[in-house]
Amino acid sequence: MGQFLELFILIGIAVFIIVYRRNPGEGVYKFFVSNATKVYDKYAPFSFKMVREKAISLGQEYNMRQYLTQIALIGGFAAMVGYFYFYSIIIAVIYACVAVSFIPYLSYLRLQRVYSEFIFEQIQTYTTNVIMEFNTTQSFVKSLEGVRDSGVLENPVLDDLKKMIEMSYQNGTIDESVVYFNSKYPYYMVKNMHQLFLQITKEGARDAGQALENMSMDIDALVEGVYRDQMDRKNFHGRFVKFGAILYMLIIILRFMLGEENYIEMLEIWYVQIILHAIAIINSFFLLSGEKYYNDDVGAE
Repeated sequence: MGQFLELFILIGIAVFIIVYRRNPGEGVYKFFVSNATKVYDKYAPFSFKMVREKAISLGQEYNMRQYLTQIALIGGFAAMVGYFYFYSIIIAVIYACVAVSFIPYLSYLRLQRVYSEFIFEQIQTYTTNVIMEFNTTQSFVKSLEGVRDSGVLENPVLDDLKKMIEMSYQNGTIDESVVYFNSKYPYYMVKNMHQLFLQITKEGARDAGQALENMSMDIDALVEGVYRDQMDRKNFHGRFVKFGAILYMLIIILRFMLGEENYIEMLEIWYVQIILHAIAIINSFFLLSGEKYYNDDVGAE
């Protein structure tokens, strides 16, 4: 098994040298990045492409230096854990490679969070401005048109708003357009506001202004709760990452407590190595679960 791993590493080094010699001017890193980008553009889901493009336009996508720093930190930490756990350079390299392979997943989670925050801000702008426009126009569709022409919305919300207006004129009613927008953006503030406008449009209201003012206050309360949750998640995330790193260090501390000779002697027992691998895997799963929680449903109410 050890000879096979060494052969695999040697083959990898040979491939790296060949690529380097064939692309001296372009640079090995740039070569791999350009090819990885081509593969991504070909096979990545359209929805995630849109998410990434929006993150780039918002200036939230990492640049090359930030990604290289992330690779160095994550790969270096994983290599350190692999070596100090098992006293094996081969295992250290494997751990580093596996850890670096999860960086695209971490990037996916982060970009989804950035995109969900952007969408939530757009929905907040949509609901608030529709209510303000209705106070002037006293027409739901005219309010939508006013928000459309105000320039406060961006795609994809703007395109869905335009479609909503078209559906309202085509059907002569706002029912189907409201269902369409609610299905695209299932936020409480959207559903509640649309429900209120349906009641005003169909049944009328003696004091629509007061009802809309109460709705605006409810939206403000929902938004405040979401932003408070985002701040709590951010504070939790920093403490969580530190705690996860400490969990890895417990075995390293145990190694120093037992003494180097005793620890190396323990490593010769096969089930000890299995336990150590299991500890590393469980800790990694714990960290990934925390990252998923931190980045998931940021705009959820």
